[in-house]
Amino acid sequence: MLFLGFALSILAAHAAVVPNPASIVNLFIGTTDGGNVFPGATLPHGLVKVGMDTESSHPQAGYDSNPFIPVTGFSQMHDSGTGGGVPLSNFKIFPLESCSSFEECPTDIFSRATQRKIRADGTADDSASPGYFASNLSTGIRVELTATRRAALHRYTFPASSKHPRLVVDLTNDGGTSSTNPTMTIDPASGRIIGGAEFAASFGPGRYSVFTCMDFKGDGYTLGSPTEFGAYLGSSPIKNTTNINQLYFGFGSELGGLLTFAPNPKSSNGKTTSTILARVGVSFISPTQACQNAASELPDFDFEKTRQTSFNEWNELLSRIQVDTTGVDQNTIVLLYSSLYRTHISPADYTGENPKWTSTEPYYDSLYCNWDTYRTLYPLYSLHDPVTFSRIVRGMINIQQHEGWLPECRGATAQNFIQGGSNADPILGEFFVKFNEHAAALNVSATDLYTALLADAEVQPPNWDLQGRQANVWKSLGYIPSDVWEPSGTNTKQVSRTLEHAFGDFTISQVAQILGKADDVVKYQKRASNFNNVWNPSVTVPGGPGVKGMMQPRLANGQFGFTDPRHCSINDPTSSTCFLDAHNTDGFYEASPLVYSQYVPQDTAKLIALQGGNQSFVSRLDFIIDQGYFDVSDEPSQQIPYMYHYANKPGLSTQRSRQVIAEHFDVTPDGLPGNDDSGAMASYAFFYLAGMYPLPATKQYLLSSPYFPQISFFNPLFNSTTTIKANGFKGNPKNGTGGTVFVQSVKVNGQPYKSNCYLDWDVFKNGSLVELQLTNNINVTCGTGPNALPPSLSTGGYSKP
Repeated sequence: MLFLGFALSILAAHAAVVPNPASIVNLFIGTTDGGNVFPGATLPHGLVKVGMDTESSHPQAGYDSNPFIPVTGFSQMHDSGTGGGVPLSNFKIFPLESCSSFEECPTDIFSRATQRKIRADGTADDSASPGYFASNLSTGIRVELTATRRAALHRYTFPASSKHPRLVVDLTNDGGTSSTNPTMTIDPASGRIIGGAEFAASFGPGRYSVFTCMDFKGDGYTLGSPTEFGAYLGSSPIKNTTNINQLYFGFGSELGGLLTFAPNPKSSNGKTTSTILARVGVSFISPTQACQNAASELPDFDFEKTRQTSFNEWNELLSRIQVDTTGVDQNTIVLLYSSLYRTHISPADYTGENPKWTSTEPYYDSLYCNWDTYRTLYPLYSLHDPVTFSRIVRGMINIQQHEGWLPECRGATAQNFIQGGSNADPILGEFFVKFNEHAAALNVSATDLYTALLADAEVQPPNWDLQGRQANVWKSLGYIPSDVWEPSGTNTKQVSRTLEHAFGDFTISQVAQILGKADDVVKYQKRASNFNNVWNPSVTVPGGPGVKGMMQPRLANGQFGFTDPRHCSINDPTSSTCFLDAHNTDGFYEASPLVYSQYVPQDTAKLIALQGGNQSFVSRLDFIIDQGYFDVSDEPSQQIPYMYHYANKPGLSTQRSRQVIAEHFDVTPDGLPGNDDSGAMASYAFFYLAGMYPLPATKQYLLSSPYFPQISFFNPLFNSTTTIKANGFKGNPKNGTGGTVFVQSVKVNGQPYKSNCYLDWDVFKNGSLVELQLTNNINVTCGTGPNALPPSLSTGGYSKP
């Protein structure tokens, strides 16, 4: 990190930088109205994500910032930004200020629910920073949380009036009330609670087992043994029981433990509070390992030390990207770093916690799902966190070695449903294209990586709804037909799967080029052109003059079916949706045919030709955006505002992308246009703010202008810093329209660059100074040279990876 410190000192000498970016992160962005963001305490990619659970209608991350929604507990694990069912939210602890008696304490989840205090401005009295969360409850109890990778530390401060501080330990209420096979014991001498249960996966058919180990300590005084203890069933605590097997319970029962402790001896003065620390270990292996995790990671119950360590780790990570804040609105700075922060909540590092097989390789989970994240999340890791990226890739390869195919969607060790194609393929492709020269040093085997890719591409799994592809018909026909039913999976998403398999095979061809596998390059580049097989040139759009030709479903005999291009959009006359449903045989997933007809990132030049040339292509993009077909909340639309680059109209890309930020993203609790999708929306917003858009598994980043006079990326693997400087920067128009924001020319290390529309990876690998000359003229171009336009497969742009 010495180079990082040196680079920041040089930057600070010439610009207003953010020395501690973790201190300005707003963890509450997207925590209400369906953003589903987790605002609790965690390390970067921590297994433990300890936070508040509420009675929200959108409880996927446990928390809702709506101050009138009551609190039900503080659980140890969550995911962030997911849709689907409610994941995790296991092993809630809840403090009780007073009860008329032990037996009358409200232990079930609804009886114990409590409001938070409300501030004068009408917001909930919650606060958070990276690695820390706090809340003041209406009962006068203050709750504080921090975490290590596999353990949580809770701090409950009871008011001086609390004569019998109590803690409810909820064993069975996960996010979906799905527990079976619960176990729990209470040690009467120490209050230690050990337990576990089996729970349902939130987005698939599987189940998982997880275990916990909880110990308690007084903060500043000797806590002693619990004065009362017992297991509970629903709303009935049974004093002096030490095992839930001493209760009569059935499926769906609410089970847990209740502990009473003596207050701080000094509280008798009526002023001194009682603070109880709860140390919680978690494990997917065993309760014994949960205890070991807690003891090894939190040996001394030191809350402030743990909080500071977590903050420091976050701060170092976020500091790898620096911006000059001169002339930039504070909310823009907060939005950038808060977005960057959310890209490192998931995937979660479960290394050492894989119950399915024993391995020395890393194991990452909370891949929820690769379809959401492959476009923007992993290309962002390439820029500043390649070591973590390499560990995630190693974990994916190890999964393939044991399960046969790369993971697609995974949560709490259970396979979840595939959304699109086999979207780990572009993730592995992204890593290898960027870091093949360093793969061995990062302990990534090129042979194993390529073997894993070929397993997805060539071998049909028993159930392609969970991993892999419908490979046999893909290889024989070059598309997924809409009328072929096989017992190995559902007959849905045929067109969108075709398009994503084509891109996946392109990414495999990129790896094959690097490895010198000439025959495979030809094979997979040919498959990368299979998008042509579902292009029907005769389909038009009602109300879309000049918009002709569309990706459409196709039968096995070659005949085209028909899906209204408006289907699954806000303009759909039938108000249909395209979510995961076996009844949806229209061919598309979570986006309309109009949107998916733009998804050919490997060969946009060919797409432009299919759509009638540059002017028709630009008109189609305008129509898609202006008529509301563009859906900022959904990943298939993400690249559309930047696609003007390929028609030599980068000024339009700049304006459209800035309008997206102005209209859909802000720093409020409802500041996201939809759920954050495990950092997919966060990385998407980050790239727009940085003035770039990535092309996974290539060496290109599409280029626009950043929202800052300059932005720098430190890559610890290369020990290099690349700075993009916007000469002529005059601020950011609030509505995203107009301004001195358009890129007129580009220099790299003082020399004119080949394109105004993209940067090659070598610019970042080598550490460079990129200088953009800005203008207020929207009619800028990519330049005049032979390589000015971004590359496409059909124009020879990827003859080399």
